[in-house]
Amino acid sequence: MRRAPTLITSLLSSTALAAAMLAVSPAAAQDYPARDITNVVVWSAGGGTDVINRVVSEQMAEILDVNINVTNRPGGVAGSLGMSYVFGQEADGYTLVGLSESCVTAAVQGGWDQRFDVWYPFIVGGSPDIVSVNADSGFETLTDLVEAADGSINAAASGAGSIHHLNLLALMDGTGAEFNFIPYAGSAPSQTAAMTGEVTVVVTSLAEQQQLIRGGRLVPLAMLTPDPFELEGVGMIPSAFDAYPQLDEYLPISQAIGMAIRADAPDDVKETLSAAFTAALETDEVQQWAVENYYLLSGLTGAEAQEEFASLESLFSWTLWELEAAEVNPDELGIPAP
Repeated sequence: MRRAPTLITSLLSSTALAAAMLAVSPAAAQDYPARDITNVVVWSAGGGTDVINRVVSEQMAEILDVNINVTNRPGGVAGSLGMSYVFGQEADGYTLVGLSESCVTAAVQGGWDQRFDVWYPFIVGGSPDIVSVNADSGFETLTDLVEAADGSINAAASGAGSIHHLNLLALMDGTGAEFNFIPYAGSAPSQTAAMTGEVTVVVTSLAEQQQLIRGGRLVPLAMLTPDPFELEGVGMIPSAFDAYPQLDEYLPISQAIGMAIRADAPDDVKETLSAAFTAALETDEVQQWAVENYYLLSGLTGAEAQEEFASLESLFSWTLWELEAAEVNPDELGIPAP
C-alpha cells in the first residue's frame, strides 16, 4: 500500500506552478472549458467529501475562469446513485463526480455493475486514522493494549468493510492483537460507543476524533501512519510503527477523497483538469484548510490515482466478500485479490 504523504505536500515548485497555470490558460485550453462545470458529490452536504470538493472546486473555478457548481446526489449503495448519474452524462468534462474511497465497494454491494476504472480520478487526500481508547480504560500505550488484546476487548471502527475497519484488521495482523470487533453505522456512533464504554477501542480518523481527544473523552494511543503527529493542546501522538515496525507490511491504508470524470473523456480535457486540480491544491486556501482539518494532501491524478483506487477496490471488495458482507463475488467483476 502506498505510504501516506506528509501533511503539507509540496506538489509543485514555483516554476512548475507557473507552468500549470499557463497550461490552463484560455489559449492553452482552447475550447475547454467553454461553459460552467457541475460537480456532483455522491454524499450528503456538509460531510467530509462534500466540504473538500467545495473547497477545491472553488479554487479550480478561479484557475479555469468558469463556475464549478457543486451539487449533492446521495443515495443508493456506496455512492452508486451519484456515480450512476454522472456516468450517464456526456464524457466531455463538464460533469465531475465527487467521491471517496468507500465508493469502490458499490459494485460488490450490488449498487452498480462497473469496475472503478471507468473513472479518471483526482485524489485530494484524507485524514489519517488513529487508535484511541475509552478515557477510563487504563491503557496508556499501544503496547499495553496489544499485550492485553486476547479477543475479549471490544473495538469499534465504523461498519464492516469500512476503511476504519480495514485499518483495525491491519493493526491486528501486524501486531498479533485480537479484538472483538463491534460494527456501527458510522464513525460518530463508533466514537460514542468508546466514550460511553460500550467498547474500549475505537479506530476512526484524526479529523473525527480530535475534538473528543482535546476534551478528554478519548485517549489517543497511536497514529496508524509511519509518522507521529503533534495535536495542538494534546502533544505528540506516537506512530504505531514505532513499537511495531512490521506494520509497514499492512499500513497505512489511507483515505482517498476527491473527484473524477469519466475515463473516456478527451485527453485535452484530462490534461486541463489535472493541471487546474494540481494548481488548486497548491493554493494558500487549500493548504490552510488541510492544516486546520488534519488532512494529508495527496494530489494524485490520472494513472497514479487510478492505481491507488484499484488497490483500494481490491482490498475493500475482497475483505467484504470474506466477511460475507458483499452481494457480488469480486472475481465475477474481474477484481483481483489483494
